[in-house]
Amino acid sequence: MARPKPHHPLFRGLFRHTVAVDLGTANTLIYTDDGGIVLNQPSVVCFQKHQQAGQKRVAAVGSEAKQLLGRAPNNLETVRPMRHGVIANFSAAEHMIRQFVDMARPRPFFGRRAAFTICVPAGATQVERRAIKEAAVAAGAWKVSLIGESLASAVGAGLPVSSATGSMVVDIGGGTTEVGVIALGGMAYNGSIRVGGDQFDSAIVNYVRNVYGVLLGEQTAEHVKKTIGSAMRDVPLERMNATGRSVDDGLPRTVEINNHDIADAIDGPLRHVIGAVKTALESAPAELVTDIANTGIVLTGGGALLANLGRRLTAELGLAVRIADEPLTCAVRGAGAAAEAGLLDDLVYE
Repeated sequence: MARPKPHHPLFRGLFRHTVAVDLGTANTLIYTDDGGIVLNQPSVVCFQKHQQAGQKRVAAVGSEAKQLLGRAPNNLETVRPMRHGVIANFSAAEHMIRQFVDMARPRPFFGRRAAFTICVPAGATQVERRAIKEAAVAAGAWKVSLIGESLASAVGAGLPVSSATGSMVVDIGGGTTEVGVIALGGMAYNGSIRVGGDQFDSAIVNYVRNVYGVLLGEQTAEHVKKTIGSAMRDVPLERMNATGRSVDDGLPRTVEINNHDIADAIDGPLRHVIGAVKTALESAPAELVTDIANTGIVLTGGGALLANLGRRLTAELGLAVRIADEPLTCAVRGAGAAAEAGLLDDLVYE
């Protein structure tokens, strides 16, 4: 007669480690069941060039690698392996995940392996989801579960996802905007558009080039957005200087930009986000839309921090809009909470 296997959670915890990962276009966050959020780094990896065939040496990852974007010397190659929330460069993503997991493991235990729960956008194809799972396994995961970004964000924002009352969450990340309507622990509507913070940055670069004749770098545009970015024009004027390369003669040039400029620049991408929310309201069941009219919309993700975004959505949609507490970490905290509560059997999709 076979001996029964022990199922004590403490015994199981000695050998298995639950890790939630928000593998974002802009930032990667890692949450562990015993340490909370243990890593929050830009999704960037830098390789040493001129290595032997088939070999790559990682020179830097995360914030150190991001500083090299647009500045890397000829012997280094800086890569952003994630695009629109999915893997665009498998080899770079594998190296990046492996390095991040090592950075997030302060006290490794002998024989202890990680079970990953990874957030994925609703628009990810089966091939893209498989690539995410394979990269995590290559980085050392013994098991990989995938959870929808909207659902994870809703759990992390503290919304009553198990209730019959409908809730709406809008997660604006670096490469995608996820719109979800949740009720009874499932998705009544789940939509995704490939518009996010990166598209806001690109819109600022294009606007400044066309209006002022100056080409800004990607990181400069992001800094401008974070400093004086606004979703609306009818706000007090704020100004800042930004330095780029003159389109005419290629020399450095500094221009003064204001928040009204930024509102004009990002109006196009913002309209796509608003359109996605309107589509969700049109597609969701009428009873749940009634609930949302009473409870409002919750914003998560880094894009939720754009000034006056809530006001803009309220003006366009006529609904109350609020920003979740700690919007940047909602998705990874929600994925971790779902894994700890044993909800993945219901919430996960492969």
